[in-house]
Amino acid sequence: MGQMFIRVDNRLVHGQILEAWVPYIQAGRIIVVNHDVASDPFRESVIRMAVPIHINVEVYDIEDFARHRGSGETNSGNTIVLFDNIGDVVEAFHHGFRFETLNIGNVYDEDGKIRCSSTIFLNEKDLNAILFLVESGVEVELRCVPRDKSIDFIEMMKRRSFRVLD
Repeated sequence: MGQMFIRVDNRLVHGQILEAWVPYIQAGRIIVVNHDVASDPFRESVIRMAVPIHINVEVYDIEDFARHRGSGETNSGNTIVLFDNIGDVVEAFHHGFRFETLNIGNVYDEDGKIRCSSTIFLNEKDLNAILFLVESGVEVELRCVPRDKSIDFIEMMKRRSFRVLD
């Protein structure tokens, strides 16, 4: 049974995934979990074309992914599971997908979001969703690429004195 690397990156499949994370994880499979991509054959085909032929690509909407992968079982080899946003990860969790660690690598800046790292901007809803995962036993790290220092989410929250910890 292989390892599953769960990541939030709103760019989904892109250069950092293919050039840094795939070799680091030694992944033979990438799973994209996203309602929009799963319902858009063009977007799905663009993602498939971007990935080298020796890496298997699967695309699911959230409910189908949780139903088929919720047990945590994987084929032989390591897998990268990509979510577009934190809300989708929590939705998959509510549908039964369980995992031990979550990597948050890139969340776009939008109005009302707080900068947590150079590539991660979160609002209160995101912060509380992550806290729900942490309280459910998930270890959450902030890290863009493997060579970066991993930042523990709870430690970052304590350092910044976010009020959601009160």
